[in-house]
Amino acid sequence: MELFWNTIADYNANTWIAQCVLIIIGALLTTLLFHRPSPAVRRAMKCYIVALNVWIAAVYYLWFCGSRPYNDAMVLVWSIMAAIWIYDGATGYTSFEPNRKHGRLATLFMLLPLAYPLISFARGMHFPMTASPVMPSSVALFTLGFMLAFSERVNLFIVLFQLHWALVGASKIYCYNIPEDALLVCAMIPAIYIFLREYVATNVSAQSKPDYKTAHRLLVTLTAGTGILFATLMLRPLIMPLLQ
Repeated sequence: MELFWNTIADYNANTWIAQCVLIIIGALLTTLLFHRPSPAVRRAMKCYIVALNVWIAAVYYLWFCGSRPYNDAMVLVWSIMAAIWIYDGATGYTSFEPNRKHGRLATLFMLLPLAYPLISFARGMHFPMTASPVMPSSVALFTLGFMLAFSERVNLFIVLFQLHWALVGASKIYCYNIPEDALLVCAMIPAIYIFLREYVATNVSAQSKPDYKTAHRLLVTLTAGTGILFATLMLRPLIMPLLQ
């Protein structure tokens, strides 16, 4: 745990200016997408999302967290996510058209990364040994909100990788004493239901096997099971001492 927080402190102390720049660019591009969604702005936003994933892979994990065990696997995961966004940009699959159906929830998810350092401060921690808005889980949370706000078509590969990262976040909450990651874990449950429900509604018809009603029941079961799994991972360290 000490190594985990020491690497975070080193990362924050050396990159806080760059993190602020990334936050400002993200806020500017998101605002432009809401109000002036031109093709150039959409291309710039895709480049920004790719840059965020590359930043986490190369700067956060490869450079500052290289001393952590299994670090190479984390570099690979975030490099794959960057590659998926590059492929998405090349194919134009995600149009970045505003999706007004989940505006409030999407805005909440995009703003929640700013709460990461606030939670750390509330826990009595001090900069630079705090969670920040440009760390893996906070970037994943922003991505969820962004996709809810602007993705009429869902790239399921990206959704599944975000789900994987939420599982990692759930396991870290008590292992590394980072309750801030509960924000991502809690956001993932409604997000995965919304993304998959819209995919089912678009691609499954009454003639499909399984049909729409059956597919929706399976989706509800999957979402409930995912929620139970996340809750178990988060609460297990509290429950186990009571059962012993």
